[in-house]
Amino acid sequence: MIDFDTAQAHLAARATSPQSQETIRLEALNGRVLATDIEARLDLPPADNSAMDGYAVRTAEVTAAGTTLPIQQRCFAGQTPKPLRQNQAIRLFTGSVMPQGADAVLMQEDCQETDNQVTLGRVPKAGQYVRVRGEDMARGQTVLQKGTVLGAPQIAVLAAQGFAEAPVFPRLSVGILTTGDELMMPGQPLRPAAIYDSNAPMLASLCLGLGTAKPVVRHARDEADAIEQALTELASQCNLVLSVGGASVGEKDLVKPAIEALGGTLDLWRVRMKPGKPVALAELHGRPLVCLPGNPVSSFVVFALLVSPLIRGLQGRQTLFPPVRRGVLTDDHVKGGDREEFLRVRADLSAAVTRLTPYHQQSSGAISSLSWADALARIPAGFQTRPGAEIAWYALADWLG
Repeated sequence: MIDFDTAQAHLAARATSPQSQETIRLEALNGRVLATDIEARLDLPPADNSAMDGYAVRTAEVTAAGTTLPIQQRCFAGQTPKPLRQNQAIRLFTGSVMPQGADAVLMQEDCQETDNQVTLGRVPKAGQYVRVRGEDMARGQTVLQKGTVLGAPQIAVLAAQGFAEAPVFPRLSVGILTTGDELMMPGQPLRPAAIYDSNAPMLASLCLGLGTAKPVVRHARDEADAIEQALTELASQCNLVLSVGGASVGEKDLVKPAIEALGGTLDLWRVRMKPGKPVALAELHGRPLVCLPGNPVSSFVVFALLVSPLIRGLQGRQTLFPPVRRGVLTDDHVKGGDREEFLRVRADLSAAVTRLTPYHQQSSGAISSLSWADALARIPAGFQTRPGAEIAWYALADWLG
């Protein structure tokens, strides 16, 4: 049995960044992973400009509150002001270019305008309410790094720099294989002794949430030929294959021999974690294949904590491991067993220290806990509850996004 951290690191180490890239237009970049560093083409702002609606002045000429100056010009954003003449002011608006000779702006709330003259209610300081050219982004500066997941903020940077498109890595293709004669697709009448397959739609949704392409989903009966055929198809089409169940040592656990029959290599682990002990990492036709536990709760936890860093690495992301936070359990009766346990919890961030409330049913069969919880709390093996004891917790929004 191997410990959780070793298993997590081992899976993440299998990730290799994509070798190809494609150029995508700005409006389609959301959720894509940047394939190169992006350097600023422009200084932003492109010229010194006003941060406020107000009046541009020369500070050396305004030595006392109550100074009155004639208004030389009114200059809106997008217009070019004339050089500021001595002992005059220019009316500016937010974003207006600073006139040559002016070194400060007094905001309009501190001024009174009458008959094309302005009375200044304060003494300005040099540089006041002036945005300096290039203070946000300087030409040649790296403004976005390779491996960044692009969202609205990053797309705003690209647009502000005049990029209509950007190079990104191709979307990761994932294949999902479920096995088991007892499984039926949702929507069909449930026959005796059967259950609906919740793993396939759950895992497909988790993959999409991480920004992969639409997963290729296959189900195979508990027959060696059917499993081999499905694995061959998925490995030929996809960058990563996830199989669910069937990789242990039971009579119907046929995934492991199928992988070996196809020439694949497989490491079967027993990870010291609960839920999610049986996990395997294989390689088939040069593609990584991860065998997940068949129990949906176990499959969810293993995907969130062990598989998601592998996916981020295969996508070419810069950051594989989201932050691990610290919090305090609200339940004083939680005790650690011989494996690290990952409780489904809700995190209350309103207190000074995050409070973690476990779901009332922590059975690995409690699928309802997945829709209730927003985090997983890590309970160390042999943990003894004591007041104020902090433990690690994983925000699902971080780990599944």
